[in-house]
Amino acid sequence: MVDIRITPELKQACPNTRLGVINSDIRYEKESSKLWDEIEQVISKISSSLEQIQIAGLPVIRHTREAYLALGKEPARYRCSAEALLRRVVQGKGLYRVNNVVDIINLISLLFHFSIGCYDFDKLREPVEFDIGKDKESYTAIGRGMMNIACLPTFRDSLGPFGSPTSDSERTMITAETKNILIIIIDFGGSDPLADAMDKTILCLKQYADARNPQSLIIS
Repeated sequence: MVDIRITPELKQACPNTRLGVINSDIRYEKESSKLWDEIEQVISKISSSLEQIQIAGLPVIRHTREAYLALGKEPARYRCSAEALLRRVVQGKGLYRVNNVVDIINLISLLFHFSIGCYDFDKLREPVEFDIGKDKESYTAIGRGMMNIACLPTFRDSLGPFGSPTSDSERTMITAETKNILIIIIDFGGSDPLADAMDKTILCLKQYADARNPQSLIIS
């Protein structure tokens, strides 16, 4: 299992932080029709039951926004990925189809409202830390170009920063060559349904990505 920890600096600012960590082999597919059947059912339910004005007040989203504020980052400018997904669905824009692994993560975010990092494990260099982005620190974020990560909750390995709840880096993104993944579900509330989200993630990995031996643990 991956060597990962939450730094004392982040823990002091956000004391309820937990990480749901899943490491698994997978089979990459550009698209899974059965997975998208499930995603579309969830999108339909959210669209008919949730209004945009309610999203920021959802407990898991609220805890993430509070963590951003505690670290000095404006949550409305650097929205966490889960909030951005929910806003997109409620606005009727749907979701991009990326690949079976990323689509699974998006499904879990829609269901449980956590922001989730998903990385090509073979591109990481342990140990991994969940830290605070340093002044003038940045990386090339997926679909966003160069992103300022100063004061953002940030994942880093021995090569540097590679992920945050807002957007992950291109360096560790999932590609057609990915065989082994690291998923990190980010819980800033401490009492939110992290274990349930992990169980559903593992189930989906087995159903839609042929995961054979997923390993999981909670870091707090």
